[in-house]
Amino acid sequence: MPMPPYPLHCYRKGCGQLAIYKIAARWSDGVTSELKTYALSCEACLPEWFRLSRQKQAACRLTTAETLEPPGIYRMERGQRDKKLERLSEREAELPAIEVST
Repeated sequence: MPMPPYPLHCYRKGCGQLAIYKIAARWSDGVTSELKTYALSCEACLPEWFRLSRQKQAACRLTTAETLEPPGIYRMERGQRDKKLERLSEREAELPAIEVST
């Protein structure tokens, strides 16, 4: 029996709004790849989650074969696999520049 749909909420504690964005980065170990999720976010919380996700990614340590792109913003779509999610590059460009020290 298929799992019934359930609402996905923004990760910010106490927000309670439905998530409409997934902040994630393409990760690979050289054999497999996937989107590494940093946050699910509503519209109001997106700038803060995007900033925090970029900071968290910058602090990641990778092994020799691993790659991890900077986090991007993807439109959440019920029933869509990560590989089918639309990346919203224009939405990323609208947010203030995020400085990350490495």
